[in-house]
Amino acid sequence: MGFNATLIGEMIAFAIMITLTVKFVWPPLVSAIEERQRKIAEGLEAADRARTELAAANTRADDEMKRARAEAASIIERATQQAAQIVDKARTDALLEAAKQKAVAQADIENMAHRARAELRGQVATLAVAGAAKILGREVNAETHKALLEELVAGI
Repeated sequence: MGFNATLIGEMIAFAIMITLTVKFVWPPLVSAIEERQRKIAEGLEAADRARTELAAANTRADDEMKRARAEAASIIERATQQAAQIVDKARTDALLEAAKQKAVAQADIENMAHRARAELRGQVATLAVAGAAKILGREVNAETHKALLEELVAGI
């Protein structure tokens, strides 16, 4: 193996190739690699931010759910109280109406009783006159004895 011109030519060609590669090929490759590394780093940062934002969003969603449940419970409680108030008011109104109707019925009963008593007094007076007429054997004149009969009816 001798040291000849071919080897020197190959070495010169190899040196030129290395120089051209270092000067023209290597910088775009390095910048492309650095760009890719920067994009990967940005992607990882974005993924970390997204993970943090997702955790924060989950926390906010849980807080909103708790608040919504508390508000729903409050609304249900108010509705229950309102329903109880409506039932109590209806019960009170029904009792008042029943008392009014009872008072009206009681007044009607008293009026009917007074009318029945007055009618009964009249019938008793008629019977008393008829009985007295039979006892006396003659007819008693109601017109002439009106004051006496009224006194008798008032006594009954």
